Amino acid sequence: MKKLLAGLTIAIAVSGNAYAQSGKPAPVKPTIVLVHGAFADASSWNGVVKILEKDGYSVVAAANPLRGVANDAQYVADIVSGIASPVVLAGHSYGGSVISEAAEGHANVKALVYVAAFAPDVGETAAGLASKFPGSTLAPTLAPPVPLSGGGKDLYILQEKFHDQFAADVSVAEAKLMAAGQRPITEAALNEAQAAAAWKKIPNWFIYGGGDKNIPPEASAFMAARAHSRDIVVVKGASHVVMVSNPEPVARLIEKAAKEASR
Repeated sequence: MKKLLAGLTIAIAVSGNAYAQSGKPAPVKPTIVLVHGAFADASSWNGVVKILEKDGYSVVAAANPLRGVANDAQYVADIVSGIASPVVLAGHSYGGSVISEAAEGHANVKALVYVAAFAPDVGETAAGLASKFPGSTLAPTLAPPVPLSGGGKDLYILQEKFHDQFAADVSVAEAKLMAAGQRPITEAALNEAQAAAAWKKIPNWFIYGGGDKNIPPEASAFMAARAHSRDIVVVKGASHVVMVSNPEPVARLIEKAAKEASR
């Protein structure tokens, strides 16, 4: 037993000395910052968070305000500024617009992961990209806009249409809970022109569902190709909330981005 413990001590010492002799610090795992999109909330990442944390990653699932691209990007940028380690930003749906702007000027953001998400170029809007190709059936499923006292309108998906439109491959019971707890987005946010496109400078990865009814798969393929994505994963038949119905491939792609971007 003493010999075994002595061997382990030597092995650990040798491992530590290898980094010391090379002059390189031991690698630090990036912090994963997850940004949800419209009609969802931070809990939509729960399945992905469980996998990432089990694999040793620190995770922050941000509460995206959904008020406007510039506003929301600044909110996420402030979170990123408070993190000392490298960061991987992952955005779902409209959250892709947010991370594309939030990462601008932040050297610690090493990778962007788009999860059924928009990756607009400067001047483009989420609404414009969604309608660029046929296939989105979101508009007819929206409830009458809710006027806001300060001006503008909030958008929701009708609860009775939420399952089929937004989360068709999620159980009826879970989709019902998601529909009741959905976070609204302002109409203006979906029509706000993008001010920065960080995917032009930062390595990026894409994953989306082949059965997405919010962002047409053809639109996602276009954005991924334009961004010269390092990897594009299409989950056959998956809905817009691919991270809810298929957390495993989403988490694995985020981890792949974290590892490759840290080299």
